[in-house]
Amino acid sequence: MTIIPRPEHPQPQFQRQNWRNLNGQWQFEFDFGKSGRARKWYQKHDFSQEITVPFCPESELSGIHYTDFIAAVWYQKTFEISQAELAHTTLIHFGAVDYSSEVYVNGQSVGTHRGGYSSFSFDISQYLIVGENVVTVYAEDDVRSYRQPKGKQSSEYYSHGCDYTRTTGIWQTVWLEFLPQHHLNQVKFYPNVTQGFVTVETETVGHESLNIEVYYQGQLCGQAIFTDDTNHQLHEVKLDQVHLWKVGAGRLYDVKLTYGEDKVASYFGLREIQMDGYRFLLNGQPVFERLVLDQGFYPDGIYTAPTDAALQKDIQLSLDCGFNGARLHQKAFEPRFLYHADQMGYLVWGEMASWGIDLSANESILDFVPEWQEIVARDFNHPAIVTWCPLNETWNVKDRPQINDIVKYYYQVTKQLDPTRPCVDTSGNYHVQTDIYDLHDYEQDPEKFATHYAGEHYENGEFRDEHDARQQYTSGLPFGVSEYGGIKWDPNSESETAWGYGEAPQTMAEFMNRYRGLTEVLLNHPRMFGFCYTQLYDVEQERNGLYYYDRTPKFNVEELKAINQQIALSESPDLDDRR
Repeated sequence: MTIIPRPEHPQPQFQRQNWRNLNGQWQFEFDFGKSGRARKWYQKHDFSQEITVPFCPESELSGIHYTDFIAAVWYQKTFEISQAELAHTTLIHFGAVDYSSEVYVNGQSVGTHRGGYSSFSFDISQYLIVGENVVTVYAEDDVRSYRQPKGKQSSEYYSHGCDYTRTTGIWQTVWLEFLPQHHLNQVKFYPNVTQGFVTVETETVGHESLNIEVYYQGQLCGQAIFTDDTNHQLHEVKLDQVHLWKVGAGRLYDVKLTYGEDKVASYFGLREIQMDGYRFLLNGQPVFERLVLDQGFYPDGIYTAPTDAALQKDIQLSLDCGFNGARLHQKAFEPRFLYHADQMGYLVWGEMASWGIDLSANESILDFVPEWQEIVARDFNHPAIVTWCPLNETWNVKDRPQINDIVKYYYQVTKQLDPTRPCVDTSGNYHVQTDIYDLHDYEQDPEKFATHYAGEHYENGEFRDEHDARQQYTSGLPFGVSEYGGIKWDPNSESETAWGYGEAPQTMAEFMNRYRGLTEVLLNHPRMFGFCYTQLYDVEQERNGLYYYDRTPKFNVEELKAINQQIALSESPDLDDRR
């Protein structure tokens, strides 16, 4: 029996029954000279290797494990199509391919895509035949070009500092989907907490009636049938039961959408978020964001979790330490991770892998915005996402500073795509226009750290701004520390490349005292809405995780939980009386 890696449906928020997972063994070839297209490998080529999809060739799980720079790669797989399947509209989906790709079916190009983190699909119906068919995928990758977002993928031969092993080509599930000619294209949910209904926005192909059924734990609690007069409509569905999505309690509503013969399963969470002065509100109640930095790397799969259970485990490891969410750092995480976050009531910041583009050049708009639009559209319905963060630490490129209007534009595009969530324009530095003013502060001495947030000492009256020459805090804007700590702890390693922030503690007790001191400074600040500790687990040479890279614990997680779950001052009900 053939075992398919990552066999679960990759998109739980838009799931049809009639689909086929194409993960597993594919034919594979390196193309270091990027000459395969000229030689028409998509029509005829004897591929010399095999690879296990969806794992990148740099990973052990792929069976290739080649970690040098890879200019381009080719994949090929055969699959069968029946006469019944040929009567449907057939889509081929790619969860993610890094970076620029072209897809061929039976030797003919069916489409191209640019972007290493967003999902895409092509209608391949006209290219298929009954019986054996061949799909071929070509992908180019150049993390040193300054023309593609790379995130934490190293642009040097070795991993170093906080940059790690690269990912090239297919790194998320590939699947076929068979659907009627008249079908749903997209669905978006807009929950209304106070009035107990959900607005459903649909995009469709064809003209059919639409039946929307909403269930909570298997019980029907909302239904409506609509006539499809146009292919873009808004529908309001009243809910008989109101169950709010909360921290630690996903309480998801299941949705069945029937559009003619097309049947799609989805879900949503009934929750609303807003910033109120200095506080983050979830369903009108103040919640202190106790976040941890999650890089989304795995020892054997690099960008790709070896199993679906591994995604869920990372969330549980965070919860065990007393965090209530994560900043998903410099990587657009796969929808399956977000699905588990939705189920577990886990707050996350949705971020893009912005490092690698040159914000001093106007061309960066084309290098970034189209892919970011695809990501925000794909992940819009996830209740776990409470903040968008398109950029992180926009350092100079070859001594050239960012063009501020570009950063402002990214913020404005994000707000147009999704006005329901706050947006951090560029985390840490350099802010231009933002809903939240976040800081990165790796001071290791808790006493000095506390002075950074003694407002009377600083010109803005709130905190020490390390980059105040390039960015300016606006009074009254919510602020928090979205990177701090990063305390190195690697007592068993003698490696000179092991890396972390500051001088490593000499004992576990010293580590815990430092962790407590830094964290309590933030918890006890009356105007802080949240924090994000760096980081959940080690990644390769970066040894500042609360867990080792293999996810085994370094510390007593109950002690960490007790520190993190202390009541924050900004959560106190009498906070307004003390301001």
